[in-house]
Amino acid sequence: MSESILVIDDDETFNAVLVNALRRRGLDAHGCTDPATALSVAARQKPARVVLDLNLNGTSGLSLVRPLLDALPELRIVVLTGYASIATAVDAIKLGAFQYLAKPVEVDAILSAFDCVVSAPADDMLDAEPLSVGRLEWEHIQRVLKEHDGNISATARALKMHRRTLQRKLLKRPVKA
Repeated sequence: MSESILVIDDDETFNAVLVNALRRRGLDAHGCTDPATALSVAARQKPARVVLDLNLNGTSGLSLVRPLLDALPELRIVVLTGYASIATAVDAIKLGAFQYLAKPVEVDAILSAFDCVVSAPADDMLDAEPLSVGRLEWEHIQRVLKEHDGNISATARALKMHRRTLQRKLLKRPVKA
């Protein structure tokens, strides 16, 4: 039997599709949709790898990184997110995640990420070209939102913008570099 891999993602359809794709590649894959179940399955299955969604039904998936690594120190964690930002990527790597990928992502890219070593996360993410104004705005909003623990109203006040304007900006996909 091959190494076990645990998929932790609250999107049940995405979770099931990814687990099935991993099984077709010969991996012993299991899926969980909430943090409590994920920790109990990880303790029982002792996976070698974890694919972890950044947002688990309003809870940060990053809150699982330390407990998972404390229980299984050799564990390799790849964090997936639909809303990638440099700030959350750096946080994920600092907490002990092995890699950080933006959705949509191919299964082969996820599997390759488990073998890639990230030595300096910020260096890997910085392009030779400067970031666009739109991307800089997105990064700034994400940083301020994180500083206010995800509170939209407090973040809007700090950014001196209307709450609904901020909500519209957050609903859009992040701007590419």
